[in-house]
Amino acid sequence: MQYRTLGRTGVQVSTLVLGAMNFGKLGHTSQDQATAIVDAALEGGINLIDTADMYSQGESEEMVGRAIAGRRDDIVLATKAGMPMGDRRDHRGSSRRWLVTELDNSLRRLGVDHVDLYQIHRWDPTTSDEETLSALTDLQRAGKIRYFGSSTFPAYRIVQAEWAAREHHLSRYVTEQPSYSILQRGIESHVLPVTEEYGLGVLAWSPLASGWLSGAVRAGREITTSRSAILPERFDTALPANRARMDAVEQLAKVADGAGLTMIQLALGFVTAHPAVTSAIIGPRTIDHLHSQLAAADTVLSADVLDAIDAIVAPGVDLAAHEKFDTPPALLDPALRRR
Repeated sequence: MQYRTLGRTGVQVSTLVLGAMNFGKLGHTSQDQATAIVDAALEGGINLIDTADMYSQGESEEMVGRAIAGRRDDIVLATKAGMPMGDRRDHRGSSRRWLVTELDNSLRRLGVDHVDLYQIHRWDPTTSDEETLSALTDLQRAGKIRYFGSSTFPAYRIVQAEWAAREHHLSRYVTEQPSYSILQRGIESHVLPVTEEYGLGVLAWSPLASGWLSGAVRAGREITTSRSAILPERFDTALPANRARMDAVEQLAKVADGAGLTMIQLALGFVTAHPAVTSAIIGPRTIDHLHSQLAAADTVLSADVLDAIDAIVAPGVDLAAHEKFDTPPALLDPALRRR
């Protein structure tokens, strides 16, 4: 396992992060399975575990808490808040009222007295940066969080938050957690230059592109991944974007074969090769998934392989731009661009 400094915090973290999204109902993962995955991840050198309050509506945090009991000090523990927790009106977002309440809920579910990294799961357009940053700064000073970060923020919102922190003398985001893979490279043109400029650590989620780069999705085969059952439209090869992804996957498979790599090694090695990226988040649903992903822990892609990838999917290009989560709201809601 390789280790890198998380932004400018001085904290050393593994280049692979254990993501716990599949723990619980979403991934049909039991407590015993989750604990076995955590055990194997720690044995393999992973020291950062990432979860969120809304993963299976708190069940993931509870499972992570049970799995790490007795070894909290050996783990850099990260969670997130901001996505809806049920149907109640104010049980979401990044207001002071909700963040203070929900952090206590997360700490209770995790069975700990603090988290190392608390992340705002999505930018909340209804809440000012000053409101959010002041709440996070107070929680940091209270010792309940060590650092805080953003997740899937558009580049201009990262810049705005940096300005707000300086303007109001508040602590700043130290990390960003964007979606990034060979098939979704758009952040190379806007988010990653900004994170480099401000010295943010980057924890990339979906480096296997929801299973497209796992080796299980190939032309001429029935697609039976767990993600395809949940989001079938993302794997419907009758759609142009998915045909483009399948074409790219077939070409990438040839590159991987020529380099003596698995598709997973190619995909994770690509993400961690970018100088702006600290770590890639893996989200194994089974222990076998974890072992196949840990095999990429020391993968370093040659310049020739990286050039071959660039020739298949050009830098800065998203093959499925409509699936991005950082689109400005006014592009999605006509009411926001009308007087």
